[in-house]
Amino acid sequence: MRQNSSPIDRHAQSTPSDVSDIAHLTVMDANCAICARGARWIAKNDTRGEFRIVPMQSDLGRKLLVRHGLDPDDPSSWLYLDQGVPYSSLDAVIRVAGRLGGVWRALGVLRVLPKPVQDRLYYAVARNRYRLFGRADLCAMPDPAVQRRLLQ
Repeated sequence: MRQNSSPIDRHAQSTPSDVSDIAHLTVMDANCAICARGARWIAKNDTRGEFRIVPMQSDLGRKLLVRHGLDPDDPSSWLYLDQGVPYSSLDAVIRVAGRLGGVWRALGVLRVLPKPVQDRLYYAVARNRYRLFGRADLCAMPDPAVQRRLLQ
């Protein structure tokens, strides 16, 4: 997985035509409990209904990750497309939080950390997330607000 995340690759900004009109798109691990919580967090705080969520295990999720230089077989891959510009890692989380607004903008304070520290922090959590937080099935979540946002 690429280590740089702000933005990932300026030369790979186009997305598959079926999602190019979506302004805010996240690609996350559908088997991860913390990702499922993140999806609920987005659904609860996205009062404008702008965000769509794509499981990384879906064909679309895999294509988007590959298109933006991320490994679709690495469950620590997390992608946020903001108006087609790709971000990953902690930078993506901070940008989503900033877009959702309110108290979540406070996560922006993490930008003061040097990029290598941000990456180590993100990957330490990402690589241990099943052990720390367990597993969940994002696609089977009964929450209608999450289900409305899922693209597969």
